[in-house]
Amino acid sequence: MKKHTPDAIDLLDADHLAVHALFQAYRELVGKHAPALQRRALAEEICMELTIHAKIEEELFYPAVRDSLRDDDLLDEAEDQHGSQREFIAQILSTPADDELYDAKVAVLGEYVARHVAKEREEVFNRVLASRLDLQALARTIGVRQLELRAVADALREDALASALA
Repeated sequence: MKKHTPDAIDLLDADHLAVHALFQAYRELVGKHAPALQRRALAEEICMELTIHAKIEEELFYPAVRDSLRDDDLLDEAEDQHGSQREFIAQILSTPADDELYDAKVAVLGEYVARHVAKEREEVFNRVLASRLDLQALARTIGVRQLELRAVADALREDALASALA
């Protein structure tokens, strides 16, 4: 039996599933009235995972898809959604975890991300799978970039906070 090597869509969708699980864990912490510090740590992990994922899509995946599908409107909308996501992330990172609206902000981000993922899977991924884009080669590039971005997660957090103050 031949082992399936993950392609670019597999990697990006794995990120989607991992972030979904993190949001679920966050909801469980809220339900258990976990301490603010514990909820904050998980919220920051969610924010960093989303930041890394968005950078990868914007730097690597979307440009390749844009060239392959020749549908600027579709990709412009996805990139615009990432901009809104960055605003939510900046708000969360700049709000104290004991703020009365903190959990609501994380919940709203979760709902926003869920809608974005559903739209991306339906409208982008399905079309890309039917295209001639080399998803294996793109997966290798994505894997390298993920490692690079994880190595500079603190700098990414500072960038996200700076955008909150801008």
